[in-house]
Amino acid sequence: MAVKAVGWARTFPISRGVRAARQWTAGHLASLPWGGAAPDTVHSVLLSVSELVTNAHLHAVGPAHLVLTWDGSCLHVSVADSDPHLPSPRTADADGDTGATSGRGLGIVSVLADSWDVHACHGGKAITACFRPPGASDPHTGPRRGPPTTGPGGARRS
Repeated sequence: MAVKAVGWARTFPISRGVRAARQWTAGHLASLPWGGAAPDTVHSVLLSVSELVTNAHLHAVGPAHLVLTWDGSCLHVSVADSDPHLPSPRTADADGDTGATSGRGLGIVSVLADSWDVHACHGGKAITACFRPPGASDPHTGPRRGPPTTGPGGARRS
């Protein structure tokens, strides 16, 4: 079975900001065969890019390395940074502060993406989210995937 994929990569320093990453991503999404026909998926990808690049800039205090890969069934959005701390989504009452105005980015990504994972790499970490446009086949069976609430790696969740 031959696998064909297309991908793009770019580094966004803090000075270039989240807006540049979102615009760059939007340009590449427009080149995909489903880009114009799946506005909800495009919006989910762009919002997730904003959240992941923002987190990279805030927590690593350095550049965000953004990679987009379309494999024919899933758009993989990966953001890597130099912070070795592996995050997990926070619940609304995790810190007893339901009025918090930050700390929800990974929770947003987990709701928007079909699956996501975080793993250590090169002294930092990478967070990868998968987005399947309507009509794309799901190469995996079972429930959505995401990292467990304890420890690194992926695990099935309900």
